[in-house]
This record gives sequence, C-alpha cells and structure tokens, in this order.
Amino acid sequence: MISYVKQKCVGLTSDTRFSEILTGSVWALSARVLATAIGLATSIIVARFYGAEVMGIVAVLNSFLMLATIFTVLGTGTSILRLIPEYMARYSPTAAFRVYRKTQYFVAGVSLITSALLFLGSGVIADRVFSKPHLQFYFALAALFIVFQSLANLNTQAVRGVRLIRVFAFMQVLPSLSKLAILIPITIFCFHPDNPVYAMFASIAITALAGVWIMDRAFKQKASPQDILHPMPIKDILNISLPMLMTASMFFFLKEIGVIMLGIYRPEADVGYYSAAVKLATLTAFVFQAVNSMAAPKFSELFHTGKTDELFYVAQKSAKLIFWATTPILVFLIVLGRPVLSLLYGDDFMVAYWVLVILVTGQFINGACGSTGIFMNMTGHQKVLRNIIACASLLCIVLNFIFIPVFGMVGAAVSTITGILFWNFTVLFFYKIKFGRTTAYIPFRFKGRTFNK
Repeated sequence: MISYVKQKCVGLTSDTRFSEILTGSVWALSARVLATAIGLATSIIVARFYGAEVMGIVAVLNSFLMLATIFTVLGTGTSILRLIPEYMARYSPTAAFRVYRKTQYFVAGVSLITSALLFLGSGVIADRVFSKPHLQFYFALAALFIVFQSLANLNTQAVRGVRLIRVFAFMQVLPSLSKLAILIPITIFCFHPDNPVYAMFASIAITALAGVWIMDRAFKQKASPQDILHPMPIKDILNISLPMLMTASMFFFLKEIGVIMLGIYRPEADVGYYSAAVKLATLTAFVFQAVNSMAAPKFSELFHTGKTDELFYVAQKSAKLIFWATTPILVFLIVLGRPVLSLLYGDDFMVAYWVLVILVTGQFINGACGSTGIFMNMTGHQKVLRNIIACASLLCIVLNFIFIPVFGMVGAAVSTITGILFWNFTVLFFYKIKFGRTTAYIPFRFKGRTFNK
C-alpha cells in the first residue's frame, strides 16, 4: 500500500505542469503544521501559567473576532483570490493592484464602522449575550482590533492571489509565531493575568501591517507605466463576494449542524463522542486546505485565459494529489480507529468507532471529487455553488431531524456525509453538463481502460 502511494506521488512530482501547485501545497501544509504546533505550545503556556479562566477568555475573544470579521470581510477574501490572478492575466499587475486596493479600503471602512458599533455595545455584549459583565473591557478592546483582523484575513488571501508561495507560508505562521514571541518575554519579565490577551491582539496587528506592506511591495515590483488599466466598481466586487460569503457561511453550518442537533436530541456525552470522531476524520483537512490554497489562483488564471483543457488537467491532478495524500491517514483510522479513540480520549469513546468509519468513508469520496467548491468560485459559478450548498444544508437538516432521534450520533454522521456528498456530486454533474468533463479522480481500471492515469 505504502509503495503504491509512493509511486503515485512520484508521478505527480514529475509533472512539470503541476509542479507549481505541488510545491506550493508542500509549503502551505508545512506552514499549517508548524503554526498548529506553535499554537499548541502557546496554549500550554497559557494553561499552565495563567489558568483555565484566562484561556477561556482568549478563546471567547478569538471566536468573537472570527464571527465579526465574517461580516466585515464580506467574502472578499475569496473573491480577491479569484480577481487578482484574473486581472493580472487579462490586463496588468496595476489593474489587479487597483482592484485589491479598492477592496482593501472597502474592508477597512466597513471594519471601522463595525468596530465603533461593537465598541459602544461592548457592555451589552458582555452582559446580555454572555452574561459576564466583567468581560466588557475585553470586548471593547477586541472591537478596536477588528480592522486589523479583517485586513490580516484579506491580505493572507491576497498573497495567495499573487502566488507568493513562501510568503503565504510565512503569513500562515506569523500570527501564532508573533503571539508566542511576545507572550514568552512578558510572562517572564512583567507577568500580568491579561498578558495572553495583549499578546493575541498584538500578533493580529503585526500580521495585518505585515500583509499590507508585503502586498504593496509585491505589486510595485510587478507594475510598469505601460500597464493596461481596467477599473472595477465596488458594486461588481460585492456582486462576486457576497455569494461566496453566503456559501462559506452555509458550508460552516453544514459541517456543524450535526453537533448542534445532537445537542438538542441526545445527552452531552453523545455530543462529545461525535465531536471526537469528527476531529479525527477531518485530520485530512490540512491536505485539502494546502492543495486548495495553491490551486485556487491557478484555476482562476487558466479559466480566465481560456485554457480549459489545462484547467481540468490541473484540477484532476489536484484531486489525485488530495486522494493519495489522504488515503494512508484514512485507512489508518479505519483499521486502528478503536485503539486510537481509546488512546486519545479514553475507553468510553470507542463507541464512536462506527461514526468515525462513516465520516472517513465520506472523506474518501470527498477527496476523489477534488476541489469542487474552490473550482466553482474561481470559475465564476459562485451563485450556482451557493444554491447547491443551500440545498445540501436543507437536506442535512431534514435528515438530522429524521435520523438523530432514532440512530443518535450514527444518524448525525450519515446525515452530514449525505449533505456533503450531495453537494460534491451535484457540482460534478454541473461540470459534466456545462464542460463535458469533471474534476474527479477515479483511481480504478474498468474493462481495460484506465481512468485519471
């Protein structure tokens, strides 16, 4: 099995047309793993030196910022990933820079307004929403950093659009690295219970300012006085961005609905077992995110320059890379799922084994389907994708209502995977109707014919 997977990976590395995505994926994956390790080290320091209460405050503030920036970035993080390579390929670096700069100003403006409103309402948020009036100061402080978090999110995606592979890897590591670098000395030399909060906010500001500087420098190096200009109104940018925002929100909902509805119908223990299985089954998310981070701008460039054949070639190669990179992990979880659950979480969690098997099986198929969502967004079909995800979410809700009261967490797993597979297969069917081909990788032979060799 290992030698077969190795053979497939060697085949991918020897493909010159795919080498850019493969190299970028390795950098992105390495950066994400490193960032996760640094984040874990930071969490250990906070837990041991500051306690669970401070760790909880940091977690709440982080979630607060994540939720707020969904509505300040407004999907432009995904749209800019499509627009920058499109405008650079069709017009010029200067035209792409003007689209980026207009988007940046818009996001900053919306963030400042949102920041002011949430700052003024910090007391209400702390008292009425969280029932913790003593957190008002922290929410007010967090509101001031919404603009920095929004710009950090936007610029991290924009760096991908310019295809600065190593810089993107650096931007992934920078928030956790700067947070740890700030937290260690202030813990040693000027200990204060709020140090982790201040370190988090400082790291957000550093990442945002670094991103602005990197993007300005990158475009200045590429621009020339002879560049063709093609202005894009903010209305057109939002027309692309808002469906992407809705898709991202519904996709998040699609993945979390199982946990929410289990919490309604079943005991808390069942929710815990299910959550553990979900975390293990989605270990492959690192690979998906790494490949997609590099494939997205390439999809946009190829589609908007009319290179349809190469577009689908690269998309199928991406699916092949995802499939064979994740297969060993998924096989390992199916074969050794019970002892892994017992070792990591305790013997009680072995009851979640069949939930894990169902979720892992879904991930096998999901990987073979390829980068369906990113492909749709990068090729101008974001509204179609929004509608498909909406139908998948509705299907998932209905199935959860039917299955969870009868089958418990197994019903939740079946419902979630059914929704995800419905979304993937519907997108593939759409590709087949529109383009006469799909992005899927089929690693089998039938009747002497080899598919996706």
